[in-house]
Amino acid sequence: MTQFEVEIEELKKEMINMWVLVESQMEKARLAMIDFDKDLAREVVLKEKKRVNAYELKIDRDCENMFALYQPVAVDLRFLLAVLKINNNLERIGDIADGIARYIIELPEPFNKDILEQTQLLRMFDDAMIVLSETKIAFETEDTTLARSIFKKDEMLDEINLKANTVVADYIKGNPDNIMQALVVLSIIRKLERVGDQSTNIAEEIIFYVEAKVLKHHKKA
Repeated sequence: MTQFEVEIEELKKEMINMWVLVESQMEKARLAMIDFDKDLAREVVLKEKKRVNAYELKIDRDCENMFALYQPVAVDLRFLLAVLKINNNLERIGDIADGIARYIIELPEPFNKDILEQTQLLRMFDDAMIVLSETKIAFETEDTTLARSIFKKDEMLDEINLKANTVVADYIKGNPDNIMQALVVLSIIRKLERVGDQSTNIAEEIIFYVEAKVLKHHKKA
């Protein structure tokens, strides 16, 4: 194995570590929301986010060094280009977890169960976690079939998001004393929809580097 191949393998391991950390961020934000655990939410904001940022910077630097030293071509070039974009997508998902945790910290009381059930927020959170996990598996195994399945799963998140405005509006009409919670739930739904978008972007990058196919904006097409 050449030095370049060794560094490629190390870079892939770093990406998986970044993924695991971001998954941990999202899971802690989910549990903080369910259990109304402000301490756990603060952990996401104060500790984990710094680690995500540190990973992002290190991976970016490693990619830049490999471009400069080895001038990669073909699949190696596509891999490094994909890693740079996936790294950014994962950092944004870390930001989403951070944003959700901040809502929990600011809320004065736990979420009303009715609003959670009516908006399908808990189901959406679970689906977003599955999508994030499956993109990681697709990256690890270079499984483009699994990567393509992400597009359909993202549509399920989009569907909940599209219905959210009407559901939240109806809830507010019947519960005018709980407007703050309803608006926070709507904001979290918007953030989870973006987790799906970022995961779709990642799936596209996996297909790009494995198959040399560009699928950007496939939905519009």
